[in-house]
Amino acid sequence: MDHYLLLKILHSLPAVLLPLGVIAHVVLLWKARQRAEPGVLPSKLRRTRLISLPVMGVLAVTLPVSGWQLVHMVGWPLSQFWLLGSALLFAVLILFGLLLAGRLAAWEALGDTPAPQRLLRFNLAYAALILLLLLVILGLMGAKPA
Repeated sequence: MDHYLLLKILHSLPAVLLPLGVIAHVVLLWKARQRAEPGVLPSKLRRTRLISLPVMGVLAVTLPVSGWQLVHMVGWPLSQFWLLGSALLFAVLILFGLLLAGRLAAWEALGDTPAPQRLLRFNLAYAALILLLLLVILGLMGAKPA
């Protein structure tokens, strides 16, 4: 198999898994919050913080590395607008990901006590911004020259 095609597939896989993972976690945490059982939400938050966020972080970090290798293989200059814009948005995405991880840690620290609405709104806003940034970066990648 051609190395470029294999690398393109390995680069596309995390690009698809990351938005799906964010959507799945938002839905799972929302459903866990709706349940009246006291131990469900803290266990979901703990699992999300300890397993899912690091895995999604590793997937996110592989994107610039494999993307740089793809651009290098094709011979495009790294100064193209779509590439610079997506790199800048990726830095903002990492910032919001770290902020969301901190908010989830604060939410988990509350234990079984109900979270204030302000904390819930910030978590939802960060997750929505992360999803929006991922979609914009994917749009920029799709708008690149063929």
